[in-house]
Order: sequence, then structure tokens, then C-alpha cells
Amino acid sequence: MSQPVRVDRDGAVVVITIDHPPANAISRAVISGLRDAIAEIGKPSSGVRAAVLTGQGERFFAAGADITEFQTLGADNIDSGQALTLEMERCPVPLVAAVNGIALGGGCELALACDVRIASATARFGQPEINLGIIPGWGGTQRLPRLIGASRAMPLLLTGDAVDARTALELGLVSAVHEAADLLDAARALAGKIAGKAPLAAQATKRAVRNGADAATIAEALEVERAEFVGVFGSQDANEGVNAFLAKRAPEWQGR
Repeated sequence: MSQPVRVDRDGAVVVITIDHPPANAISRAVISGLRDAIAEIGKPSSGVRAAVLTGQGERFFAAGADITEFQTLGADNIDSGQALTLEMERCPVPLVAAVNGIALGGGCELALACDVRIASATARFGQPEINLGIIPGWGGTQRLPRLIGASRAMPLLLTGDAVDARTALELGLVSAVHEAADLLDAARALAGKIAGKAPLAAQATKRAVRNGADAATIAEALEVERAEFVGVFGSQDANEGVNAFLAKRAPEWQGR
């Protein structure tokens, strides 16, 4: 039996693919595979500077929890799913979700935990848990309102209705929509562009945005930004960036 999560590397960019037919449902094995992949690329020794998360095929990114395990799911599943999404956010490597099809329930929540989301024209997003008499458990009630605002998120959470890719773009849920055949190339190109930036600065940007969003006041959020700025300002990469700019040449980032 093939692994439900594939990891393919091209230089400093990794593509993580959920490959669990027929609908890329999120089973315990998928959660475990994703956690292992995130842990591996997050190691300083990995050399990975950007990653893409996608689903196999053109119909499904991830269609929520695996229905074959649904009746046995409990607090352990909620805990492992929440741990996965937190690990995605805390991973130093910027994550690009290439949403290639249906992303419902946990699938939508995986996309929400990524740093950037792009979608195919056939993608659909939704949190349909209310139709089952439950609520999202992997961050949907928290990340969706923070991303698109409570006034836009609440109708989706309270009705369970799904939205298409164009509506997701209008809501700010994704930053770009591509034809299905072009999506993975676009995601790889975006990840490659991110990987070509100063890695310490990319990591600091991710931390500043994530941690600043959790600050109680703008003053505390600015202190988060200040600490990250000071942390990278004295780096060799910052010195290289200034020197390269003045010399009108491409910088050579070392990650230190």
C-alpha cells in the first residue's frame, strides 16, 4: 500500500501531497504523515526554504475527516488535528497551499493553517460540520474569522455552505486562482520565489505575522515585530542584502 502522504523535493522546495484515494480524506495515517513531513522540513539541517501542500488529482484537496474512521473519532483526533495545524504554523518553512479541488472540513482547516493559499478554478471551500451537528475542531472557528473577518466567516460556519474559488478569492480566503492544469506549476513558482529570499527574513516574517496576530494590543504586536527586526538586522544575510543592493548584484543568502 502506498503512503498516504508523499514528499517530493526539488532543490530548496518541497511538495507535500495528500494521496489518500478516493477523496484524500484525512485519516489518522494522513495526519501522522503530515506531522512527520512538517517536522522533517522544519529541521534547520533540512535546507528546505519553502513548501507546497496539495492533494493528489484534480477533484480533492482534502475532503475532511475519513468517514470510515468517523464513528471512532474522539478527543484524540481533535488533539492530533489541532497539533498538526499548530505545527504547520510554527514550522519555520513558509507553506503554500495549492488547493486543487474540494477542501471541506479538515481540508479547509489545513489550508487555513498554511501561510499562503492559491486555488484551482474548480476548488471549493467549506466548513460543513454544523450539518452533522458538530463544529469545526481543527481551527475553523478561529482561523477563518481571523483570516476573512467574523462578518464573512460566520455565515459560512453557521450554514455549512461551501464557496467556489472565485468567491474564496473575493473573500480573501485565497490570494490567486489558476486553471487546474496550471495550479501546481504556479504553486511551485511561488514557493521557488519565496525560497529565493533571505531565509532568516522569511522565517522572521512568518513568526511576526503569526505571533503579532495573537497580541492583545497593537503596541504588543509592534514589539513582536521589533524583536524579529532586531533579530535579523545583525545577520550576515542582512549585511549581504545591503551590499548586494549597493553593488547592483544578486544577493547570495547563507541563512545566517
